[in-house]
Amino acid sequence: MDIPGKVTIITGASAGIGLTTARRFAAAGAQPVLVARSADKLAALAAELAGQGHDVLSLPADMRDPAAVNRMIARAFEHYGRIDILINNAGQAAAGTVAQVNPDDYRQIIELNLFGPLYAMQAAVPLMRQGGGGLIINISSMVTKMHIPGLAAYASTKSALNMLSDTARVELAPDNIRVITVYPRLTATDFGKNSLGDPQVRARQRQHTTTGANPADSPELVADRILDAAQRELPEQFMDA
Repeated sequence: MDIPGKVTIITGASAGIGLTTARRFAAAGAQPVLVARSADKLAALAAELAGQGHDVLSLPADMRDPAAVNRMIARAFEHYGRIDILINNAGQAAAGTVAQVNPDDYRQIIELNLFGPLYAMQAAVPLMRQGGGGLIINISSMVTKMHIPGLAAYASTKSALNMLSDTARVELAPDNIRVITVYPRLTATDFGKNSLGDPQVRARQRQHTTTGANPADSPELVADRILDAAQRELPEQFMDA
């Protein structure tokens, strides 16, 4: 897809991959719609991008709340008259072994990592159909291709998102709505620090990932790959590709 002028909703835009992706798409000429729970951080990013001459809209919303997601999508459509790209990036991890993970933490990340993208897709798809098509980019994780102790809950939510994306890709093809899945590796953000669950498991994971043989990718590199996937419309984008 040609990015200039495209209305691009980016969830989880207040930090990490989402923030850098918003900057990358704005620099490429998109009209970013910034979405996250942190209204103050969104406002700061919106001011930064607007100061650079970009057309940007900030819409705070909790992606776990279907009513809030519907309002956000409707507001973006009302403002711009179309939705071209939806990037489902908002997510959170929950650390803990299968035998010990807190079910309440698990439910919380299922709501954000799986139902959040579902709510957004269900709200955006009818509007994309009206506009003749669109692009949906779901941010998964390379942990879905691995078996990392303590990360089963998180990996399983992203694995479910993979299947949701794969099936939607087939279902929405007749409507000219293309679905892309991006698989980041370990990324140098505060994502791990903000995870739920067992503090000892989280500490062991941070030590493992910061002292391992493979260094973390920068969020800028991941954002570049997301932009490249959107431009080339790759069905799947792996960070090791």
